[in-house]
Amino acid sequence: MNGYFLTDTGKVREHNEDSGAIFVNSNNQLLAIVADGMGGHKAGDVASQMVISSLGERWDEDKPFSTPGDAEQWLSDSILETNNKVYAYAQENEECSGMGTTVVAVICTSDFISIAHIGDSRCYLYNDQGYKQVTEDHSLVNELVKTGQISKEDAEYHPRKNVLLRALGTEVGAKPDIQTIGWDVRNSILICSDGLTNKVLDNELEEYIKEDMELKDIAQRLIDLANERGGEDNISVALVKFYDSPKEGETEC
Repeated sequence: MNGYFLTDTGKVREHNEDSGAIFVNSNNQLLAIVADGMGGHKAGDVASQMVISSLGERWDEDKPFSTPGDAEQWLSDSILETNNKVYAYAQENEECSGMGTTVVAVICTSDFISIAHIGDSRCYLYNDQGYKQVTEDHSLVNELVKTGQISKEDAEYHPRKNVLLRALGTEVGAKPDIQTIGWDVRNSILICSDGLTNKVLDNELEEYIKEDMELKDIAQRLIDLANERGGEDNISVALVKFYDSPKEGETEC
């Protein structure tokens, strides 16, 4: 396996409130994370960076995962702990009041991937069955689509598209949605903030993730495309591919 993370401030905003990382443990298992902070440039930065720091510290301390249950429990415990840290920090520091962040965290082993998320940052999977979004946005427009009040097409241009119903750090005890999926050689995952998905359609994302090129080149091309289309938001991309053999210049798992 190989992983690669890339983030960009975009063309409009002065600060990047997105954070992300690729971590590898002692058993060559990989953790990929993307967090999209909110609450102003100081608070958004703090919230998303706290997620990466907290999960990274726990990743370094814990043992390798042998079962999906182990991975899911780690994600549940770690994200809950991180949520409460972010919430407590916001309560103690007035300039960070109301801050929060999305999070997508994916544990990748040689047999399965376990995915946890809160908010509208997404995870996509590409395998022999095709390309699909495997997370479900915790957003107002997604609820309107699910209840039949608006179409999926209308959701793309809805004026309240960015309203989240769930975020990490905005309340005590927030829990992520968690699932485990089997995967194999030549499968790939893409996790990203909405700075990418607001500008690049799913079928376009599929075409890029299918390309036989280095992950860093795919990530850069996706960010460039989002910026060419306006780049109003920060843009973050994490890619993981189950290669037959490692690629130079990427985080090997």
